[in-house]
Amino acid sequence: MAPHRDVRPGYTVIHPNRDRAICKATRILVVVVLLVSVALMLAVTVGGWSKLEGMIPVNFIWCAIYLVMAVFIARWARGLLPIAGVLGLLLLAIALIATVGFGGTSWFDRSSASYGAAHALGGGPGLSSDTIGTLVLLLVPVEVVLILVAIVGFAQGWNVELEVPDEEAAARRAGGRGRPGTGFGGGRAAAT
Repeated sequence: MAPHRDVRPGYTVIHPNRDRAICKATRILVVVVLLVSVALMLAVTVGGWSKLEGMIPVNFIWCAIYLVMAVFIARWARGLLPIAGVLGLLLLAIALIATVGFGGTSWFDRSSASYGAAHALGGGPGLSSDTIGTLVLLLVPVEVVLILVAIVGFAQGWNVELEVPDEEAAARRAGGRGRPGTGFGGGRAAAT
């Protein structure tokens, strides 16, 4: 439940940083990168179903978490950005291990005749080992981008609030910068 906010009569609470084009672009980029990550993870999960063994529930949970975070970040939930960055770092490490083969055999090594082919979710033929390896390899730059834009987005201060007179809030919505001579906003900052 959101905390109750006492706003003086004739004043409105605004979020000035959310109006900046760079903040809007960062928010959209974070959401898009989360959705691309989900698409890649689902492709690997469905296409390599028989070879993932214990990772199947983890992949579905990870996808669900990314989708929930994408929805809330699209609604300006700045607090999820560090979590997105940390989960991106963990997925980056897992993708590097699966691609390079630090933990044994990489996906690309599994394309030889001594390894069985992967079966898809429905039991039919799955993706080839090289295709799964390529999808996992694509997760590496995607997660690096997620980490970077999450850091940038967190530093942009989406949560900053100003309490400004109603007419100044209306002028900002109309594209103005508030009343002339009042400096930046002319209101008092409200901490959240």
